[in-house]
Amino acid sequence: MSAAAYPQKQRELHNHHFDSTIWNDFRFRDDDIIISTYAKSGTTWVQQIVSQLLFNGQTGLPVAEMSPWLDLRVPPKHIKLAEVETQTHRRFLKTHLPVDALVFSPKARYIYIGRDGRDVVWSMYNHHANANQRWYEALNDTPGRVGPAIEPPPSSIRQYFNDWMARDGHPFWPFWENLRSWWNIRDLPNVHLLHFEALKKDMPGEIRRIAQFLATPIDEAKWADILKHCSFDYMKTNATATVPLGGAFWDGGAETFINKGVNGRWRDTLSPAESAAYQDKAITELGEACAHWLLTGERPCATPH
Repeated sequence: MSAAAYPQKQRELHNHHFDSTIWNDFRFRDDDIIISTYAKSGTTWVQQIVSQLLFNGQTGLPVAEMSPWLDLRVPPKHIKLAEVETQTHRRFLKTHLPVDALVFSPKARYIYIGRDGRDVVWSMYNHHANANQRWYEALNDTPGRVGPAIEPPPSSIRQYFNDWMARDGHPFWPFWENLRSWWNIRDLPNVHLLHFEALKKDMPGEIRRIAQFLATPIDEAKWADILKHCSFDYMKTNATATVPLGGAFWDGGAETFINKGVNGRWRDTLSPAESAAYQDKAITELGEACAHWLLTGERPCATPH
């Protein structure tokens, strides 16, 4: 495929979390792996899976340190770029950017994880409501922030959801454009779409598909260890190694960051009208096929890699 067929960066994104300019100075390697989500869609889980595939089921890997969120604006990009440049293992990095704010390499491999937006919000509320003062200071007071500060969430998760819907991802960043941008490049040979629900239903099968996509052979003698180390119970028990700064930014620590790993909690809170409004919005913003995938994890007419 010609280089012209691959996405080109169109803009920069800045806010209390983002500094997308870091990708302008990032030096790709041919075997880099980029793990992308909107947020709270299974990013940490897939980072753990990739680490297990690359390091053959080893236990105790410092995944958060090995796989940094590149476009998070803290620490500053000159520090982060120097750190990832010294890595000698196959790099697997994290982003929450839409495609048009990302420098896209035809040689890197991209895994995008989707999740129903209602489940995203319920997980995000836990993340936000349990953030401590250190979290707010890092995001709001560190020099270089563009735009308004992030404030504590309302006490009502229903209000949080309705604000997120009405203001497209508030107080984090736009949701629908992130999904659209990755869905639109789903058939590129170096892009693999994954869904949180599919991963829950068939983790072994999805891990094997990820391994095939990454051209990483599985050592069958280590397969049981890989599955164990990718389980929710293992990750919750060993959360300090997989959560940024060992969970220091959240009350309750790393185990708060890795919350419940379940879907559908919104059903006990949202009214049928609120839930239907979300589904209608998804179809309007994404189209029928993408909205169906986001809702169910079933991808019609998927193109195998």
